[in-house]
Amino acid sequence: MQKTIRVLIVDDSPAFRELLASILQSSADMRVVGMARDGREAVEMAASLKPDVITMDIHMPHMDGFEATRFIMNQNPCPIVMISASIDKSQRDLTFEALQVGALSIIDKPTLFAPADVLDWVVSQIRLMAEVKVIRRWSTGTPTLSPPQVPTARLAPSQVKLQVVAIAASTGGPGLLAKILAELPANFPLPILIVQHITPGFGLGLAEWLNQKTALQVKIAQVNDRPTMGQVLIAPDDHHMTITPLGMVAVNQELPMHGVRPAADYLFKSVAEVYGRKAIGVILTGMGRDGADGLLAMHQSGARTIAQDQATSVVFGMPAVAIELGAAEQVLPGDAVAQAIKQLCGV
Repeated sequence: MQKTIRVLIVDDSPAFRELLASILQSSADMRVVGMARDGREAVEMAASLKPDVITMDIHMPHMDGFEATRFIMNQNPCPIVMISASIDKSQRDLTFEALQVGALSIIDKPTLFAPADVLDWVVSQIRLMAEVKVIRRWSTGTPTLSPPQVPTARLAPSQVKLQVVAIAASTGGPGLLAKILAELPANFPLPILIVQHITPGFGLGLAEWLNQKTALQVKIAQVNDRPTMGQVLIAPDDHHMTITPLGMVAVNQELPMHGVRPAADYLFKSVAEVYGRKAIGVILTGMGRDGADGLLAMHQSGARTIAQDQATSVVFGMPAVAIELGAAEQVLPGDAVAQAIKQLCGV
């Protein structure tokens, strides 16, 4: 028997609440169990209704979506999908802050006249997120036991001069990327290339937000960019990113791989061919298997490779496949990844 997914909709617009409820309940496995008008109601209804998934607006009276997400992930953890129009910089920043405190993903607000395939995609994304097993996120100032020390492997610096770091991430990735980049110094000696699966329209916002979190320069990659020291290049929306034999960035819109575009496998395989053992490959939390084959190619070419462990992954999909393939030289908690990268570089 098909499981019914119980959804709580949070939005201050009555018209949008009704529209989204109509979209979701057109699917036989979806049932809207509540509709909250602001963040305060969302916190209360999350506690009383125990939904399988929550769709969360950002700007609302009394309590915004960021604060509501923080409270819910502290008190009654539940998969949360941010619903954002992505038109205002402050709203984009709040959206990504919500991802950092525990929301799983962002989707664009559907409209009444959106094509059927767009509406189907919205339903499928909420359905996928409902299956994620979330953990409690303690908010700043909440009394807790001292956090355990994160075990870190002592990695000897590479015996060759490293030239690039390539990172793949999906669900749960933005917050961890922010943490990793924040821990790297302004004089970090290598360029960093990132493929982060994200809803089209939010890539530029992600780059701008990450740019506020790190001393490095973060930007969306463009054709013929030459990766340079201390620069972070993110694959553009809906485009695969690769490195050419001349060490330049190339982007394309070839067919999606593993159902995603950009796909980390494109990047990792090109990095393996161009840089070989002079590269570091990192695969982080995410659904599916994107990046696993590419990380294996990097490993086989002599690159240093790292996969995030199960305990700290929001979704142990991509790193799990990479580990199963034998592609990961090291399996580390998310909090230990930045330190491992620095050790390999001798920083």
